[in-house]
Amino acid sequence: MTGRKPPPPASRAGSSRAARHRPVEMKRVYTPADLESVPHLASLPGQAPFVRGPYATMYTQKPWTIRQYAGYADAADSNLAFRTALERGAQGLSVAFDLPTQRGYDSTDAEALADVGMAGVAIDTADDMARLFRDIPLDRVSVSMTMNGAVLPVLAAFIVAAEESGVALRSLSGTIQNDILKEFMVRNAYIHAPEPSMRIVGDVVHFLSERAPRFRPLSVSGYHFQEGGADAVLELALTFANAREYVRTLQARGLNAEHVCEQFSFFFGVGTDFFVEIAKLRAARIIWSGIAGEAGARSDASRALRMHCQTSGWSLSARQPDNNIVRTTVEAMAAVFGGTQSLHTNAFDEALALPSPEAARLARDTQLVLQHEMGLCDVVDPWAGSYMMESLTSQLVERARGLLDEIEAQGGVLDAIRSGWVQHRIQACAVATQARIDAGEQVIVGANAFVSPDAADETPPCFEIDAGRVRAQQAARLNDVKAHRDGARVESALARLTRAARDGSENLLAVAIECMRLRATVGECTRALETVWPRHVPSGRTICGGYGTRLMHDQAWDAACDKVRGLTSALGRKPRVLLAKLGQDGHDRGIAVVAAALSDAGFHVLPGELFACAADTAARAIEEGCDVVGVSSLAGAHLALVPQLAQELAARRAPIDVVAGGIIPDPHVPLLRARGVADVFGPGVALHAIVDRLARLIERRRARTGDPGVREQAVEIAARA
Repeated sequence: MTGRKPPPPASRAGSSRAARHRPVEMKRVYTPADLESVPHLASLPGQAPFVRGPYATMYTQKPWTIRQYAGYADAADSNLAFRTALERGAQGLSVAFDLPTQRGYDSTDAEALADVGMAGVAIDTADDMARLFRDIPLDRVSVSMTMNGAVLPVLAAFIVAAEESGVALRSLSGTIQNDILKEFMVRNAYIHAPEPSMRIVGDVVHFLSERAPRFRPLSVSGYHFQEGGADAVLELALTFANAREYVRTLQARGLNAEHVCEQFSFFFGVGTDFFVEIAKLRAARIIWSGIAGEAGARSDASRALRMHCQTSGWSLSARQPDNNIVRTTVEAMAAVFGGTQSLHTNAFDEALALPSPEAARLARDTQLVLQHEMGLCDVVDPWAGSYMMESLTSQLVERARGLLDEIEAQGGVLDAIRSGWVQHRIQACAVATQARIDAGEQVIVGANAFVSPDAADETPPCFEIDAGRVRAQQAARLNDVKAHRDGARVESALARLTRAARDGSENLLAVAIECMRLRATVGECTRALETVWPRHVPSGRTICGGYGTRLMHDQAWDAACDKVRGLTSALGRKPRVLLAKLGQDGHDRGIAVVAAALSDAGFHVLPGELFACAADTAARAIEEGCDVVGVSSLAGAHLALVPQLAQELAARRAPIDVVAGGIIPDPHVPLLRARGVADVFGPGVALHAIVDRLARLIERRRARTGDPGVREQAVEIAARA
């Protein structure tokens, strides 16, 4: 569930400009004195430490690549979208896979049915990959794939599809993300534990670096840290802590630093803090040049950081969504001024649902306007020498290096993940940001300030995926593939994949390619690896507080807390809420913020496990004596998953209400209510409103049942069960 405070009157923010919180200090006026201690001023574009860009000419000879991240439903639908984008100005492709594919499930696996085709394209076999890239010249079009947990079978399917279309492995260009460490920190699309996952990363890099010289085998991501809540300093520190760990792992396998560092690319998010975001990208190149040099890299090719950027998805507002067009445009300008090599611009309606074709076209055309109409490509690094920009860049470098030292002191990034330090730091940033927004200290035009009175009428149409059609098509295709393949050869290849995982006798990607060539499925390859490396189950989730202390004098927040105190007195205990993530959706920023707010408001909050099923969640809610279960949904599967939970509780006659929140389009609200969901908190609903409505919901349930406490009845039900 996510929420924001309802908009105050325009005068609240209109009379004086709210101060913006930043991870580094910014002054009102800068002078030459601010440059006295800046060490990088004399550098030129294309020269170490590459603060002014990795290439001497930058955009003056070739603009950045327009690379829009896309993929939905089945492969044929996405193929049409790709070909249309290329015809209308896109210069590279970036593939979004659905969550079952990312988590190594087939489209027919029971654990993943609700998520098939919802947040990306469903890929089960090499035949699906061939349909995805039909009539696209893979020897001329570069392809970026956001794939980490299931990187072996998915990348193998791409390689097989390319070969069978006549494109040799050495002719492929593009990037595979293959950045598994950040999955354990924010995005949670992992499969195996960190240690075997790092073995997979190494095998992919080793294989591609030898056989696909034009295809980058690892893209280290900072974008997901920003989307998870991290500020610019934390985003830089975590990105380069991961990069440093990958360098060390690959050097331990015998690869030299020069070759390893040449293979890396990076991926950053670009948010709304314009000056800081430009400085962050400039600082990133300085930090990487230093890390690569410390590892032993000496050439410009190995020390020059090359990056892809994406405008911030989290910054998009569900209220007055047309304003998102401006936000995305300015964020794109920051990415360009920061020196990105390729860019994705978000569609303005993504805070509400999957982007519509019209919104996706506008997002792409935004980049074309910047490239061809605004003169942004005429000068290399126009911010060079700015008193403010150079000072800010230097501050970010210093602060990020300080955090890198702190991570190193803990034993490195793997130990920082195991201890929960990383997750806690990210969540603390997210909670603090939401509290500033809700207090009106951080202005969101149209959401908490300057609100149009007819904003409710501005919601664009909801773009829908026919999930049932996608599931049926994928099931039919899987059945057809299995009916026509040589089953014995497939089983032998899968057994070989298991042996390679167990004894390290062969490169895992090489074996996975053979499996996919014989028409094994993504799910079958994953299960073959699970024989040796079971699915990773993270340690218990904790709640990061600190939300309520920032709203101590907010009347709406105080009133909501009073309501909870009254309910607590009536129940003789704190009201109990279980916050759940169902299906394969691992995005947890929203649910972490809501957990902090509810806990601070006086609820007893139980954080649920990731990737839970409805039956297990219902059983736990009853066992814990919960009053309400709140489900967070950010990946589109709410119409299938949330009613399942309501039905499970109803079947057990448990007096527990189910509510849902997240990216839930308005047309879906009555459908959820009709299927037993008690309340729905769509994007933009205030946290104090969530607190108040949950308290009232529990009061109504208690009044209907006439029981002194819902918990006592729930415990009795559990005992009978």
